[in-house]
Amino acid sequence: MLRTIRTLALEEVETLVDWAAQEGWNSGLGDAALFQAADPQGFIGAFVEGEMVAGISAVAYGDDFGFIGLYICRPDRRGAGHGKAVWDAGMARLGNRTIGLDGVVEQQANYRSMGFAPAYRTIRFVGLPDVPAAVGSDICAIGPDLVPDILDYDRRFFPGPRQSFLEHWLRPPHSALAVVKDGAIAGYGVARRCRDGCKVGPLFADNLDTASRLFAALAQMCGPGNVHLDVPETSGQFADLLPSAGLQPGFETARMYKGSAPQLTQSGVYAITTLELG
Repeated sequence: MLRTIRTLALEEVETLVDWAAQEGWNSGLGDAALFQAADPQGFIGAFVEGEMVAGISAVAYGDDFGFIGLYICRPDRRGAGHGKAVWDAGMARLGNRTIGLDGVVEQQANYRSMGFAPAYRTIRFVGLPDVPAAVGSDICAIGPDLVPDILDYDRRFFPGPRQSFLEHWLRPPHSALAVVKDGAIAGYGVARRCRDGCKVGPLFADNLDTASRLFAALAQMCGPGNVHLDVPETSGQFADLLPSAGLQPGFETARMYKGSAPQLTQSGVYAITTLELG
């Protein structure tokens, strides 16, 4: 068996995202191209006789931080070492950076054995939101003029620079809203259409009230159908409010890091951006 490891082209990233959807991750409808924009060399596959049999994302955010995700081996090709091969390639690509991932419960012991330590749990909330209409003239759509300020604000809550990714993530057809107070960003959030309903992420804010109003506004923009968001346990009371808004907790993951855990304003992270890219 001759196995080839190489960087994925866009259509192969699309295949990997489809595999994730089949595993129940409810991927966004346009995720592949937007994910690739974060780091075009950061998606790696194993191929046997020209067929992709396993894949992984190993996205570098600058020189100091990277994120592992989309680690999937095709079910009919498991047990042959293809998953381990792409894992090794992804880890080698990220080198000495601090590396993050969101591990499902069943794999956390495995990740621990490879040097990853848990930082906090994240809970997926899903449901038909029943929230009051968002109020406040300080909520506005994010246009090109706000992007530089959003990039600065984002660095409080995310471990590395991700300008290319956000410049794509903030554009239509995604719904991207910010709260601006006295000329400064006080919070922002993005909603995107997924296989099932919409997903909100990120949702970053200065405080609970701002996060709640942003979530209400984004939920209204999503329209009918389920809304999904991945809420870290560090978000305080926000998770306690979601069941009364019609969302129920589902599966959980753990944010884990290999290397020094980033020093962030973690209490302001009300929903992470994605399980795949951090």
